[in-house]
Amino acid sequence: MRAELYHRSVVAVLILLLSVPVLATLLYSLSEHWGATILPDDLSLSWYLQLWQDSAFLAAFGRSLAVCLGTLLLSTLIIVPAVFVVFYRFPGLDKLMNALILIPFAVPPVVTSVGLLNIYADGPLNITGTPWILVGCYFTIALPFMYRSLANSLASINVRDLMEAAHLLGASTPVAFLRVILPNLRKGLMASLFLAFSFLLGDFVFANLLAGSHYETLQVYLYNMRQTSGHFTSAIVMSYFLFTLFLTWLTARFSK
Repeated sequence: MRAELYHRSVVAVLILLLSVPVLATLLYSLSEHWGATILPDDLSLSWYLQLWQDSAFLAAFGRSLAVCLGTLLLSTLIIVPAVFVVFYRFPGLDKLMNALILIPFAVPPVVTSVGLLNIYADGPLNITGTPWILVGCYFTIALPFMYRSLANSLASINVRDLMEAAHLLGASTPVAFLRVILPNLRKGLMASLFLAFSFLLGDFVFANLLAGSHYETLQVYLYNMRQTSGHFTSAIVMSYFLFTLFLTWLTARFSK
């Protein structure tokens, strides 16, 4: 009984410590003025109304969504068949792939950005300052999330037996993949997509160094607005936090 009470107390304290900064930011974003008093003088949604009526914010948010969704579409079209081929045709490559997908996290983002700028800043393929370089860069970030999640889903089923059964029933390999294997990957695929989307939406380093103000995303917009009212920037942070929280809920829902 005491051990259970202790564990619950630790969890409660941890939740409190994590909640205080979020609640303080939320309260600050809802306050008109907050000076020397403990609580704000007046509460309103004026900062949120100002934010969501700002065309620059809406444009930056739309650009972030476009880049993230484009990256995830490209990742799905490439990674899903690739993982299937690895598990069905070349299962020995799984260990090599597990090592390769760690490279994007092993190399610091600043180093990666400098290398990409040296390659794509000049020459016939000058794509710096465009969404295309972000899509290519974000693909390498989404790769570890999607590959590992899909690999776990494929490891939980017997791919060879399912494919052989489909072949015996007259299905070709592409048809068997689409009708038999792909439905078994739905939960893992959706969870990895939402997880990668949340991670990509919060990227600042790559977006700022590779595109900057030429293609202003949500995080770059937040950085550029840092000198404005703290209430306004708090409204930006809380809007982003609530959107990410919604994506986290969707991830948990599709992971069941």
